[in-house]
Amino acid sequence: MINVYEAEAANKRKSALIIALFVVFVSLSVYVLASAFAVYSGYEPGGLGIVGLALIISGFISYGSYYFSDKIVLSISRARPANRKKDFIFYTVSENLAIAAGIPKPKLYIIEDSAPNAFATGRDPAHAVVCATTGLLEKLSRTELEGVIAHELSHIRNYDTRLQSLVAVMVGMVALLGDWFLRMRWGARRDDRDSGNLGALILVVGLLFAIASPLIAQIIQLAISRRREFMADAGSVDITRQPSGLIGALEKISSDREPLEAANKATAHLYIVNPFKQKTGRAVERMSSLFNTHPPVLERIRILKEMV
Repeated sequence: MINVYEAEAANKRKSALIIALFVVFVSLSVYVLASAFAVYSGYEPGGLGIVGLALIISGFISYGSYYFSDKIVLSISRARPANRKKDFIFYTVSENLAIAAGIPKPKLYIIEDSAPNAFATGRDPAHAVVCATTGLLEKLSRTELEGVIAHELSHIRNYDTRLQSLVAVMVGMVALLGDWFLRMRWGARRDDRDSGNLGALILVVGLLFAIASPLIAQIIQLAISRRREFMADAGSVDITRQPSGLIGALEKISSDREPLEAANKATAHLYIVNPFKQKTGRAVERMSSLFNTHPPVLERIRILKEMV
């Protein structure tokens, strides 16, 4: 048995380790690809000028998503603002838990869909949104609803949206550099000088990084997302002081076979449980787990049951 504070501390350590490894990997990838660009262009290895352009482009894309992602996601999901009188339980649960979490009450939205699910978005606690489906509000008990809302408030309190935006910038930069490097005209070097063995080695290594780095960076990004889900689960228990609500909610949401019509590939990672209800074999499931934004529900429930 572990208590919630031990679980939170362990998740923070693992999350910090993954993020540190990710930063090291991205830095190495950028340096190798920039050096390969320099060799290809006829300069000495080690130039980083091309990184600036990749960073600027990634930055502009991430800036727009960072400041307007909540409005975009709510529009895509066809969500409506919650009404205090009509959605009284949703309102009161969110208000009470926001006080317990020590953050402002987020804006509340509802998706008219009978599939139970919920998500949080917004760049910081002052601009946060929690959105729930009508199916979630109808099918969950108040205690279970508290577990879900506390999970989403934990995401907000931990600045998970901001972290994912920063990670997206780094992943985007690596992807852009790799794509540019692969699209170069390999038969049209700027000059005919032989770059020597070192230059040839850098080009070969750069080619390998251009092919593998975007995929590896995305896998690490998804690992960070999965680890933050574990942290939000532990944060839910910290806020509500009991894990049974979230356990019951995860069991109900995951066992519900109705797909969420409002979800798509761009928004699926936001939800507390993967909104796509697909059945796959165990071998396929293990292989695809590397590319999942959510950890397995059974593993989340197992960890929650170990908390006291």
